[in-house]
Amino acid sequence: MLWKPGTSEARVGCDQVVLRGNRKSGTFPPTMIKIGDSLPTATLTESTVFGDACPAAPERVKVAEAAEGKRLVIFGLPGAFTPTCSAQHLPGYVQHLEALKAKGIDEVWCVAANDGFVMAAWGRERGAIGKVRMLGDGGADFARALGLSVDIPGMGTRMQRFSMLVEDGVVRQLNVEERGKYGASSAETMLTQVG
Repeated sequence: MLWKPGTSEARVGCDQVVLRGNRKSGTFPPTMIKIGDSLPTATLTESTVFGDACPAAPERVKVAEAAEGKRLVIFGLPGAFTPTCSAQHLPGYVQHLEALKAKGIDEVWCVAANDGFVMAAWGRERGAIGKVRMLGDGGADFARALGLSVDIPGMGTRMQRFSMLVEDGVVRQLNVEERGKYGASSAETMLTQVG
């Protein structure tokens, strides 16, 4: 990772992922979460109730509390209603939900740097509501705390595509995709890891 002199940006590799930080104050992007780490303190949003025109106001979900005592699969993606996320990533977890539960998974969470309204609308459109928890990270705070935020031109700060197995708030497996790739974070891969 190389910091651009006189800026608050670091460029990682040749794919132009931009990580934000402040070199003068010593505030750098967080280190990426790793196996054995506890989930960071963060609050996400979730709406499972719908009005006539749109989802009801999302409720706040404190990550640490919601993960306590549970065996979870959390997968993160760049955004709702985007091609790979809509065609493969989310549908794969909906399709394989029962197989994951048969292997002892209590809940599956889908997280993206979208607000809770958008996540709920996307979840309903994709048949995920009531199956996969559709959690909004509107300000990308959770993505940053995980060390998995990326700036995507034209989209802003988003979440890098990943999946993780979490037991009682501790990461037991982590799969982070290379930019532009899909497979390592898929439900099919996770099924082989939850054993």
